[in-house]
Amino acid sequence: MSTALIVAHGQPSAPGPAAAALEDLAARVAAHLPHWDVGAATLAEPDALAQAARRRAPGLIYPLFMAGGWFTRSAIPARLAEAGIAGWQVMEPFGCDPAAHGLALDIVAEQGGGEVLLAAHGSFKSAIPAAIARALARRIGLATRRRAEAAFIDQMPRLAQVQGWDAAALCLPFFAMAGAHVEEDLPAALAEAGFAGRILPPLGHDPRVPALIAEALRQPRPLCASCRFAPD
Repeated sequence: MSTALIVAHGQPSAPGPAAAALEDLAARVAAHLPHWDVGAATLAEPDALAQAARRRAPGLIYPLFMAGGWFTRSAIPARLAEAGIAGWQVMEPFGCDPAAHGLALDIVAEQGGGEVLLAAHGSFKSAIPAAIARALARRIGLATRRRAEAAFIDQMPRLAQVQGWDAAALCLPFFAMAGAHVEEDLPAALAEAGFAGRILPPLGHDPRVPALIAEALRQPRPLCASCRFAPD
């Protein structure tokens, strides 16, 4: 039996609901993978990753993160190593998967037009998360021939400062899961900016995501040494 763990950051202030949501996602992924054991763990739950890994033969770790950075390259391997667990292969994360970017394009096309504001977390430590969001925004703009830009919670340009978006605009949250950033910070920032458009569900909540993850597990992309979205 093949094994996989879907690993997400979780919600440190309230780990329970995020962990339950991730378990539900793992069950929906498993429905596409007969004869697979698919589990889940958040980093916000102490020892959850080690416990989930110990219960299974080594397999694949699918990071439900939007960028290949410190969490995927350092934090996950370090937690496994500290627990004396070996043999697990960490894959490229959700946000770097070309299929996830293709899904974002499909979602925008299905909305029937309108300018697109891609709302992402960003990072004050690394330029890579913003580079990924900007690359996707450029693809959306080229595909739709409409204005498409990325703005961020944690770096410039900030969502709270976006301007010039009309009521027909769409905001697509480039997030894997709901949580305080999606449910609280993002709407508050857009309200402060006077954004009059429509906020879509986060990318990771699209009903096609479980099948997308299942396909990624069937044909795993190993975690590369450097992110292909890294700025020049």
